[in-house]
Amino acid sequence: MANALQSGVVPVTDSRSSKPDTDTEFLTQVGAGAVLRGALLKLLEVRSEDPIGFLADHFGNLAQSLENGDSGSAVEGDKKKQHQQQALQSSEEQNQHARALWHLTQAHHSQRSAFNNNVAVAFSLLSRGGRKRKLGLKGRVYTELLRRVCRDGGVAEPVSAPLIKKLHCQDHEAVPFDLFRHAVLTCFVFADFVRKSRSLFETVSPSDGILCRAVLGSLRDALETTGCSDPARYLEASAKLTPGRLAQAMDRAQTLASGTPSTHMGQEEFIEEASALFISRVKLVS
Repeated sequence: MANALQSGVVPVTDSRSSKPDTDTEFLTQVGAGAVLRGALLKLLEVRSEDPIGFLADHFGNLAQSLENGDSGSAVEGDKKKQHQQQALQSSEEQNQHARALWHLTQAHHSQRSAFNNNVAVAFSLLSRGGRKRKLGLKGRVYTELLRRVCRDGGVAEPVSAPLIKKLHCQDHEAVPFDLFRHAVLTCFVFADFVRKSRSLFETVSPSDGILCRAVLGSLRDALETTGCSDPARYLEASAKLTPGRLAQAMDRAQTLASGTPSTHMGQEEFIEEASALFISRVKLVS
C-alpha cells in the first residue's frame, strides 16, 4: 500500500458493494483520498512548472493503467514522458541561444545603436515561452547565454568564470532588460579585452616576470583613469597603452630590478591577472 501511495496508483474499491451515507464515506470508499495524495506527492517530487498539465497527464496515465490492469506502466510512462519533455526543452533552449547569438554578432559592440537593437531582439527571443515554460527570461537561460558569449569569444572557462559569477542570476529569477543588456555588453567587451591582453603579453619576451608585472601595472593605471561604469571604456583605456608608454614602463621596471634574479610569468597567469583587473571594475545593475 505504501508503494501504491508513493506512485499515486492504488487499487480502487468497488463503490457498488455498499452505498455510502456521507460525502466523506464516499471518498474513503472509492479511495479518492489516497489517489489525490499520491498525485500531490508525485507533483512535489517533480516540481513541474505546469502543475495542472502534469496532474492531467498523471491522472490520464493512471486511468489507462487501471484499465489495462498494469499499475506499473503509469509510473514508467510518467518517467519516460518527463525525460522526453526535459530533452525537448533543452533542445528548444539551445536553438534559442543559437538564434540569439546570431543576432548579437551581427554588429560589433562599438556600433552602439545597431548593437543595442540586436540585444533587444535577442532578449525578445529568449523571453518567449516554450513547452511548459512561461513568458519571460529566467536566470538559467540568461547565465548560459553569457557563458556562450565568452566561450565563442575565445575566453577560456577558468578565465570567464569569475565574471559569470559576478553577473549571474539564480535559475528561477526573472531577468530585466537593463541587466541583460549590461551583462551581454560586458561579456563581449571582456572577450575583446582578453584578446588585447594576449597581444600585450606578446610584447614581453621571453615572458620575463618583471616586465610582465610592469605591463600589468600600466594596464591597471590605464583602467583606473576611466572613472566610468561603461565596460567599453575599459577596452578603450587598454587601447591607449602605446608601445612607447609600455617601453618606458618596462625600462623603469628593469632598472629598479637590476641585480635581482629574473622570474617567469606564463601567458595563462598573465591573462588571469589582467582579467581580474577588468572584472574588479565591473559594476552590477541594481
